[in-house]
Amino acid sequence: MASSTAGESKPYLPLAGLAGDGWSKDGKATAACYCGTVQLIVSLDGVVNTFVCNCADCRNITASMFAGNFTAKNSHFEHARGKNRLKTFSQSQTIASGKAMTKYFCENCGTLMCRVGERFAGVSILRIGTVDDFSLHETRLRPRREHWTKDRVCWFTGVQGAEETFEAQG
Repeated sequence: MASSTAGESKPYLPLAGLAGDGWSKDGKATAACYCGTVQLIVSLDGVVNTFVCNCADCRNITASMFAGNFTAKNSHFEHARGKNRLKTFSQSQTIASGKAMTKYFCENCGTLMCRVGERFAGVSILRIGTVDDFSLHETRLRPRREHWTKDRVCWFTGVQGAEETFEAQG
């Protein structure tokens, strides 16, 4: 899908996952797990940062070579459904700061909905790919930064135009 003017596009809600009720309007959009059990409503004016992360944790927990993330103020997203169906896993052993990161994932399908870090008060790290409106992936949520570039796989040259912010962990 080719994007239109940066930040402006018509919603594009392909069949992706089983929810089937995603939407995007008035500066808000839904984000859902694959099975549709968990759904968030994100106010886009609460988005603090958008980034690709190449760290070992993101690679492992996404089963991919990098993760597309955005940070949002906790006051700018809410649970439309399924909050009670989220499971958590928290650890600090592999986190560069030594501070715990807690992952919230759907108990049914396992989709990682967000991460919350002790080090990052007032914000959560959400996954761009969970946002139902794919046009936002190319506009408002397009990664502007790239983290842990030292761990980037050699066949991925990075996000065009993104600022490289952290070369390595630790």
